[in-house]
Amino acid sequence: MIKTDIAIIGAGPVGLFTVFEAGLLQMHCHLIDVLGTPGGQLAEIYPKKPIYDIPGYPSVLAHELVDNLMQQIAPFNPTFTLGERAETLERLEDNSFLLTTNKGTQINAPVVAIAAGLGSFEPRKPPIDNIADFEDSGVEYIVKDPELYRNKRVVIAGGGDSALDWAIYLADVAKELYLVHRRTEFRGAPDSVEKAMHLAHEQRITLITQAQVTGLNGNGRLEEVVIEHDERGQFSVATDHFVPLFGLTPKLGPLENWGLDVDKNGIKVDTFDYQTNVPGVYAIGDINYYPGKLKLILCGFHEATLMCQSAFKIVNPEKKLSFKYTTVTGISGLEQGTPQTA
Repeated sequence: MIKTDIAIIGAGPVGLFTVFEAGLLQMHCHLIDVLGTPGGQLAEIYPKKPIYDIPGYPSVLAHELVDNLMQQIAPFNPTFTLGERAETLERLEDNSFLLTTNKGTQINAPVVAIAAGLGSFEPRKPPIDNIADFEDSGVEYIVKDPELYRNKRVVIAGGGDSALDWAIYLADVAKELYLVHRRTEFRGAPDSVEKAMHLAHEQRITLITQAQVTGLNGNGRLEEVVIEHDERGQFSVATDHFVPLFGLTPKLGPLENWGLDVDKNGIKVDTFDYQTNVPGVYAIGDINYYPGKLKLILCGFHEATLMCQSAFKIVNPEKKLSFKYTTVTGISGLEQGTPQTA
């Protein structure tokens, strides 16, 4: 069993910043995330996208923000359980909580902070009858490792930012790259559309618009996709990988069974400290809901800061909290470390 002061569900930017604010108050954190690496949506969905509303950064790439947050929390030596989903929550006799993951890992903590973004994600899959047959052998709904596509034939389907961004990025990686979209106009950012069109003009991306991927063929592994074009009819394209990027559907998953007051927009919290209706359980970031809620990273940082001030009183009931600025205290006295995974 892993014992910690605060168990954080979600290792996205808000979860990571919680480690920093908790560390300033001498509280240790353990993070649980279903993804295999820290960063949440920033690392998984749009690592190459610039973010413009982080204070002090006129522009920062999503993956760079994650890297900076990891560097910022390193002195507080957080630990991680990655690739596992928080499944059950139980209140123990000493009033602390026992979290158990889908793989049986147990974490004991007096405070639980839910920073799970929009919840767990399920990909929106295209209506192709046999798509499940190739999900481990050529079909991927999320680009996790771009090197998987090195010198391979890749077909991306979609017309939004994710499809455009990965088509642009993988144009320098894949041997052949096709971008299939059912319309002639893309709904992504104008600069991304312009870049994709430029690469298509240079024949580094083959654009197939007014078309949809309707079939998959292969013997144990994907070998070709079947495309239905509005004017050209049906034809096939040989490929090694098919990446349909139609977005992700957020779901609360097991959290819905934890006795939390859940609104269709998220978990309801008290804006005094972002505590839920279950004492000792907080919800911060995109996962929570209250009147006037804005789903912005910087708002999540604010919520995490106030949450930690409240959590201190639960973790250290005999101690008096004295608020001080980091310009006065710094982070001296803490050993520089590297976050560990468990």
